[in-house]
Amino acid sequence: MKRADYLFLISWMLICISVYAQPNGKGNIFYEDQYLNLQVGFSKTTSIVFPYPIKSIDKGSADVLVQKAKGVENIVLVKAAKQYFIQTNLTAVTSDGRLYVFVLNYNDECPDLNINAENAAPASRDVLFSFENENQKIIEKCALLALSKKKKTSGLKKSKYQIRLEVNGIFIHQDVLYLRVVFENKSKINYDIDQLRFFIRDQKKSKRTASQEIELQTLYATSSSSVIPYKSEIIKVYALEKFTIPENQYLTLQMIEKNGGRHLEVDINNNLTDKVFPITEFNIDTF
Repeated sequence: MKRADYLFLISWMLICISVYAQPNGKGNIFYEDQYLNLQVGFSKTTSIVFPYPIKSIDKGSADVLVQKAKGVENIVLVKAAKQYFIQTNLTAVTSDGRLYVFVLNYNDECPDLNINAENAAPASRDVLFSFENENQKIIEKCALLALSKKKKTSGLKKSKYQIRLEVNGIFIHQDVLYLRVVFENKSKINYDIDQLRFFIRDQKKSKRTASQEIELQTLYATSSSSVIPYKSEIIKVYALEKFTIPENQYLTLQMIEKNGGRHLEVDINNNLTDKVFPITEFNIDTF
């Protein structure tokens, strides 16, 4: 090899090594391939904040400790279980259908204390959930669409004690039903919701006949507020797993007041399918 070519090759290799070793302007965080490298320590905890709740998390080695932060669904806490562990990795799947991969390195100074996962490109955006883990991002979009649309269902309401509880829209997308519920408080006292339940129950029978109630769990609600202020109206959308109402049964929406007696129920009979609007016609992809 000619001397000039040899010197050029050595220079090019030195440049590549220098560029690879440079930080990316975010402290000691750098990218190796497409994965985000984190420097974690033994006496300090690193927090990783994800944009959506975490559905699954796995560590590559028992030499690191990983757990969700208490009381929240989108923060992971990471620290070394032993000093100077061999490089390992951490993977996380979030409810918006994304897979994140992090490379973990030991650093006694632990410079990476608070990391925003949005700064890391997801390793995959094609995660497919079983129905029990239905993609939350799609559910949120559909719920907001159901909240904003003008199409209404009539006749599903109950008014008492100057309180109105009404289901004025029922929508569906894939295997999820969205019920748009109106809460109106015409009284001068705030209404504090203790329980809001959805369940399918048998039609009234004689006292000697056992009745059945099946409670339905909500997958998502557009608001977590439990107060209906006086002289106000609030509208929320609740997402539930798709269901139909058998003959001789009906769906009940039950609202119970906290420390009060202004309880209301709205019943929907088995012609529910006649009242449903498909959300597919609203073009979710352009939302």
